[in-house]
Amino acid sequence: MRYYSHDGLTFDVSDDGPADGELVVLLHGWPQDRTAWDKVTPHLTAAGLRVIAPDLRGYSPGARPGNHLDYEITQMVGDVVALLDEVGTERAHVVGHDWGGALAWAIAAREPDRVDTLTVLSTPSPSAMAQGFRAGDQHKHSWYMAIFALPVVPVLFFRLFAQQILERIGMPRERAAHDARRLKTPGAAEGTFAWYRAALSPTLWWRKRRAKGGPRRSVHRRPIPTAYVWGAKDPAFGEVSTKATVEQLRRRAGDQPGLAITRELQTGHWLMETHPETIAEVVLERIGTQVDESVA
Repeated sequence: MRYYSHDGLTFDVSDDGPADGELVVLLHGWPQDRTAWDKVTPHLTAAGLRVIAPDLRGYSPGARPGNHLDYEITQMVGDVVALLDEVGTERAHVVGHDWGGALAWAIAAREPDRVDTLTVLSTPSPSAMAQGFRAGDQHKHSWYMAIFALPVVPVLFFRLFAQQILERIGMPRERAAHDARRLKTPGAAEGTFAWYRAALSPTLWWRKRRAKGGPRRSVHRRPIPTAYVWGAKDPAFGEVSTKATVEQLRRRAGDQPGLAITRELQTGHWLMETHPETIAEVVLERIGTQVDESVA
């Protein structure tokens, strides 16, 4: 599988490992693409897993809507569900980093029956992020999002200085050069920053507020085994947000502590590039834990 389509868009994917293996879907973050997982994937396929990594909305050349309102998180959830449908599988092991981590949390919340296990790298859960803003210093870590949400300015700036900036915030030089080259291609930078514009869009915020009165999913659903891995030196997320995520997962696990795996690494943000073996180990550990679904 090299491509799939949804919502009039065409997504590029990498598809590795045995076709009959359990499916793992890897979701990249900003400003990466699916190749960010290149050092992790071989460890997973060696364990007999089928691994699919898509270039997400805004990153695939055939999936770059021009309107930032087309980048609301529920639309991206639909993109991943369409991928599972295309493969012909009911569930997958979902792994996400950075914005891909936020998307992974959203998939588990909105489409829990499509998720076998969940592994999130770096990104705290939405409620933990909110707690970090209320009771911690998350605003000091997230100020850049307001800059990234501006029209035109961040696109022009990153076309000129992307590699220097990415290296300065800890991305290995080879990967920084790769992403910097891609951001200079027509439409590439605009698609990546559209995620930030959508996240801070008053229009989408108002739509969500009006939709709150609609039907809600039942709270009685299968528990999803979850792993959370973060870097203690990550400049994008504060300690209150990350620790709140850990506590939240432990509370959810309740009588089944194996449902929650948490691991702090003494590193920064770019976990797949700097610690691929460790990330693969956590994903495999998470997949290997069986769940007693009789326990609500």
